[in-house]
Amino acid sequence: MSTPNTALVIGASGGIARALIDELLTHPEIEYVHAISRSDLVNTHPNITAYTLNSLDEHAVAEFVEQQKSDATQYRFVISTVGILHREPSDSLCGLKPEKRLEDIDPLQLQAYFEVNTILPAIWLKHLVKIMPKRLPSTIAFLSARVGSITDNKLGGWYGYRASKSALNMLIKNAAIEYSRRNKNVALLSYHPGTVDTGLSKPFQANVKSDKLFTPEFTAQCLVSLLTQATAEESPYYLDWAGKTIPW
Repeated sequence: MSTPNTALVIGASGGIARALIDELLTHPEIEYVHAISRSDLVNTHPNITAYTLNSLDEHAVAEFVEQQKSDATQYRFVISTVGILHREPSDSLCGLKPEKRLEDIDPLQLQAYFEVNTILPAIWLKHLVKIMPKRLPSTIAFLSARVGSITDNKLGGWYGYRASKSALNMLIKNAAIEYSRRNKNVALLSYHPGTVDTGLSKPFQANVKSDKLFTPEFTAQCLVSLLTQATAEESPYYLDWAGKTIPW
């Protein structure tokens, strides 16, 4: 069996994802990148295959995975960069803004946070187990956040975002137990990238020190390094950009 030389990036249109794709293509173990996004991606690189897919549509995810299985695709790395913290309201979607107090909690906003930050990763965890390499090491990573740590929560607030990321972390811990039985060579990683200069963090950058506001390129380099070092024996991981463990 040949060594997997393909990476899968989910949520490929974001700032971190674009930097991640560039970084992966320089990695000695990776030759091809499959990039998934809800919107069409402009792609001219011969080693990138772009797919337009709504990851909240489980049927679409299942079809994609079955096609890769049929093609005998095996992923060395899988990274989901999908997440939501805020958004403006529209005709079809409610607005999202981190809650400052209990009175700000809104059921529709909670549902939106959990759909993107928790349910979407769960769909991928469910189906990826079918196509990850059985005899060779591989890593699946999801962008989480330090504020998803129950132990580390000293400030409160941000109810929906915190809770949805905590739930994501529990899914990863739980799935790691089952993956260890069904595919003992897969490592699962929950990754806190820090505050990265992207649209997700824009409204919250004012109080961030300049040396703590990271470029997408920096966090991509840190993440790829952690992907390479991860082992199934130590899985699951909850790490920040520096490789430091965060308490669950």
